[in-house]
Amino acid sequence: MIKNWITFIKKHWFPVVAAVVIVLGVVVVGSARNATTAKAGRTPIVFWHEMGGPAEQALDKMVDSFNKSQDKYEVIPQYEGVYDEAVQKIIQSHGTSASPAVFQSFDISTAQMMHSKYTTPVQKFMNEDKSFDASKISPVARSFYSNKGQQLALPFNTSQPVLYYNATLLKKYKITPPSKSPSYSDVTRVAEQLYKRSHHQVKGMTIEIYGWLMEEALANAHTSLINHGDGHAGNPTKINLKNPTTVKFLKWIRTNIKSGDFVNYGSGASAETNEIAAFLAGKLGIFVQSSAYIGQLTTGNKDKLGISYFPHPDGVKANGVGIGGAALWISNDKPKKVQKGAYEFMKFALNAKNQANWQAATGYLALNKDSQKQAALKKLYAKQPEARVPGEQLASAKPNDTNSGILMEGMQLTRELEQTAMESVYEGGSINKALTTASQSMNASLKTTNRADKK
Repeated sequence: MIKNWITFIKKHWFPVVAAVVIVLGVVVVGSARNATTAKAGRTPIVFWHEMGGPAEQALDKMVDSFNKSQDKYEVIPQYEGVYDEAVQKIIQSHGTSASPAVFQSFDISTAQMMHSKYTTPVQKFMNEDKSFDASKISPVARSFYSNKGQQLALPFNTSQPVLYYNATLLKKYKITPPSKSPSYSDVTRVAEQLYKRSHHQVKGMTIEIYGWLMEEALANAHTSLINHGDGHAGNPTKINLKNPTTVKFLKWIRTNIKSGDFVNYGSGASAETNEIAAFLAGKLGIFVQSSAYIGQLTTGNKDKLGISYFPHPDGVKANGVGIGGAALWISNDKPKKVQKGAYEFMKFALNAKNQANWQAATGYLALNKDSQKQAALKKLYAKQPEARVPGEQLASAKPNDTNSGILMEGMQLTRELEQTAMESVYEGGSINKALTTASQSMNASLKTTNRADKK
């Protein structure tokens, strides 16, 4: 949908876009938190990112380390707001002096970035660089940002959905914790036992109304949402949300809702805030969410945190789940030496030490397998052994089309429609009707997108 809008603007309102870009460049430069010029003799590498809070502090520290490690380039980090806003700024500013040399773009914008033709595939630099061993970087994470054997971008801030449980409460009520890679029925067992043995004082579980989590349920059961290998083998032409795996996932949730052990916190930031608050207060036993929340769930928490892999349907072997987060891309509207500097920074960001420090500081996963030997992670695991689990889940998966992300434009709308279907089911609506309606709307949107791309 975003690309459709951009195509219309380019054809009919180019003068307006040009004016907007000029203003955008002024705003970007004027609002940057960091310096906007490099030291004498260095090539400036403007880096747009969407990290805030502790993650931004950790990122600034990484950038500073890179700048001090050599004297050829100077990376200039600039915060550009949330993911959706940043993607639009990146596309609107391309080809102008305001555009970045390297930028961070979130997972579901991958197809949009690829089709924009605004980036230089990082594979080009990897082919010329004999010093970078890409095999050390998580293959599942790399596969999310690759297409037909070409690495489009390099994964950076990466998370995995995991199952969190209150190990202290389970011990108190003499409940066997879920297995490391639990089935749906295993999770239900724990949730029901906790709800009953606490005399209904503790809710057993929740799963946020979140399209990403529904997609991960498909991935873990080796089921595609769209044709052509979830978009990895070709441009998608059909979406099928009404498949046996999605039905099974929603029936599992419906079972827990009917038994009373499930609590619905809705969707969005408020849902995540409320489920975490209930969990930390000992009023909720289990929830499924991003691994990036580990730090928040362990800081000041008097109870022991338990973590398992994302659940899988009974009788189906876990396939592994896709990653969340974002990748680093290189803009192709910059001189070759600037693009080379962007690549050198990306490579630096993914070395073992920096990835270990990144995970310890932010909760995002270290993607370099040699990071596990670094002091920062050894210290983290000694203090929080459960912090190992998300990385082990990522390492245990073998990349394939269904756990390597969905390569399709318009994923923002797709997620909204997934969430509408989930909300309907949570409120007692027909599973088949909700999925049929969502699939029809998704396919209508995809047809419009594909038609626009052909123009």
